[in-house]
Amino acid sequence: MAFQPIIAFEHKQIWGYETLVRGLENQPAAFILDQIDASSIHRFDQTIRSKAIRLANQLHFDQILSINFLPNAVYNPENCIQSTLAVCDELGFDKKRIMFEVTEAEKITDHAHLKNIFTEYKKHQFLTAIDDFGAGYSGLNLLAEWQPDIIKLDMNLIRDIDQNKTKQLIVKSILDVCRGLNIEVISEGVETRAELTVLVDFGIDLFQGYYFAKPLFEGLPTVAEDCFSLASSPDPR
Repeated sequence: MAFQPIIAFEHKQIWGYETLVRGLENQPAAFILDQIDASSIHRFDQTIRSKAIRLANQLHFDQILSINFLPNAVYNPENCIQSTLAVCDELGFDKKRIMFEVTEAEKITDHAHLKNIFTEYKKHQFLTAIDDFGAGYSGLNLLAEWQPDIIKLDMNLIRDIDQNKTKQLIVKSILDVCRGLNIEVISEGVETRAELTVLVDFGIDLFQGYYFAKPLFEGLPTVAEDCFSLASSPDPR
C-alpha cells in the first residue's frame, strides 16, 4: 500500500490518509488490478482492506484511514464486512476512523446493491465516500438515491480550474447541492497554488493532490508548511 494525505486546509493539518494499492515493488494499482479476475475479486477486496488497516496500525497515525473498495466484490454487505470488523477488533482499531470510497468512474449497474452496502457500512459507523465524482456514469443520480458522508471531486474538474470558468460553475453547483444534503467535499488532484486558491475561495476545506504530497510507498509523506499558505510565492513543489 501507498499513503497520500488528505488535508484540512483551514486548520493546517492532515485530516486523513488514503491507501492506494501497490505491487510488492511499488507497481501502480493498474498493474495489480489487471491481474484480478472474477474468481478472485472478493478475496482481493478483503485482502486489501486488511492490509490497509494493519499497515495503518503499524504507522501509528490517528487520522482517518480511507480505503477504496470494489462494490462488485461485495456479494452480501452484512457478511462481507465481518472480516473488516474482525481486524478492527483484533488490533483495537477504531472503526469510526475508516472511510470506504467507491469510485464513480466505475460503471455501477446495480444502485440498490451499492445503497445496501453503504447502509450496512453506516450502521457500523464507517464513513462513506464517492470517489472521482463528476468523472463517471451516474453523477447526480447516485446522490438522488442515497447520500454518502463525503464526495471527492474528480481531478479533471480541478485541473486548471483557475483558468476555466465552466469548471468553476460546475464545481460551485456541485458544492451547492452537497451543502444542501449535508455532504462534505474533498477536492482531489490539486497540483497548483492557483487551483487551491480558487477552491478555498469556494469554501472547500479538504484537499488531496501532488501540491501537498505524492503517495509514499508503505509510509506517511510529509507536507511542507508552505502548502498551507496562499501568499504569492512560488509553489512549494
